[in-house]
Amino acid sequence: MPQRIVIIGAGGRGRDAYGRWAIEHPGEAIIVAVADIDDQRRSALATAAGGAAEYADWRDAVGDLGRLDADGVVIAVPDALHVDVALAVADAGVPFLLEKPAAPTLAELERLAGHAGRVAARLAIGHVLRFTPFWRTIKRVVDSGAIGQLITIEVRENIGYWHFAHSYVRGNWRKTAASSPMVLAKTSHDLDLIRWIAGSAPESLYSIGGLSWFRPEHAPPGAPEFCLDGCPAAETCPFFAPRYYVDALAGVHGHPVHLLGSDTSVAGRLAALRTGDYGRCVFRSDNDVADHQQTAIRFPGGLTATLTASAFTAENTRNVAITGSAGQLTGHMETGQLVIDLFSPGASLPEGLPLAEHEVTAKPPMNHARHRLRVAAPREDLGDHAGHAGGDAGLMAEFVAALGRGTVGSGELSFSTALDSHLMAFAAEESRLTGARVDFAEWVAGLGIAEGAPAGTGSAA
Repeated sequence: MPQRIVIIGAGGRGRDAYGRWAIEHPGEAIIVAVADIDDQRRSALATAAGGAAEYADWRDAVGDLGRLDADGVVIAVPDALHVDVALAVADAGVPFLLEKPAAPTLAELERLAGHAGRVAARLAIGHVLRFTPFWRTIKRVVDSGAIGQLITIEVRENIGYWHFAHSYVRGNWRKTAASSPMVLAKTSHDLDLIRWIAGSAPESLYSIGGLSWFRPEHAPPGAPEFCLDGCPAAETCPFFAPRYYVDALAGVHGHPVHLLGSDTSVAGRLAALRTGDYGRCVFRSDNDVADHQQTAIRFPGGLTATLTASAFTAENTRNVAITGSAGQLTGHMETGQLVIDLFSPGASLPEGLPLAEHEVTAKPPMNHARHRLRVAAPREDLGDHAGHAGGDAGLMAEFVAALGRGTVGSGELSFSTALDSHLMAFAAEESRLTGARVDFAEWVAGLGIAEGAPAGTGSAA
């Protein structure tokens, strides 16, 4: 029997990621209700789902979970509402998938973690990248011991200059007070991956970075508040709004164009850009989040990790490099390419990896085995800004399967590691702002997390 799902929040994530998967997999899940304050968004998803019940207020939907015979809930509301909705759904006794970040502020995260007894056994966090074929392959290789004891992990988050301008200068995540720090809003995925691969909570973190470029003093002479108000730099500015939303995305009518408004015609897009946030000059917006940040992390046993995030990249993808006592792994998420060097004679990779290509050569001077791999592309992805290389589909499939098994909140959907990675983000931001190294265990101990919340447990989940 398909699992009966309620979607709370029918915006980009609730609709295009989680809702879309349920609609396309009617044998596994059906959407029985949609809650959203916006009539148009709510009706569109409910209609696409075959006539799901509609609720303008999420509280009414939560109150009806029993009557709806709901097996699970997807929470994809604005970040500031995450904890309120999560606690209400937990109290209703229904398992739920909570879009990341679980909480936009440290105080809200403490509130959620402080109710771990009510929440942990029912909660899955939307850390989708660990459900991609690419990162799951890396995890299998590391856990197999093929490259020995881990020594270093390097992750580079290439945000993409157009993506950063869209989401973090003009978009909903441009202000810390209205959403969360960039290290949480964007790189919580990467911190989750580092924590997941490392297999334990960190010992300490140190972070540097800031908002260097998207500032008023860097605006071209004469640049107006909105790009379409006669900007003299329109022909040369990489961030001229119509070049992205009208020209580059001419054939796109879903994400991210639908965020401009319901009319996605050329005329509709231009009208939205004339007065809307997505048409603002990137140097005259009210953004305050960092446009670059680097974090160094130390784990027990001497393992160290670094995370670099930058707005100023030509790609919107991630690079990874992992060194171990018996090998090295490097990878490029967008292409699925991995190069794995196994130093030990006779060493091998685990069997059954989801590979589209695999070539083995001898690497001088010791002629150790170099494996050049390409991980098979995910069957389900949504493209630029969405889909997360198949991670959205992978997470939703696992969540629905866990609903059937009754295992939400454990294993790959464990609240413990998700909580650790959120705490790592807040610790990194504190370090960036204060310039001081953060002792993670001591810092967590000083927080108001109570009732046995499983932070910093060292679990390898």
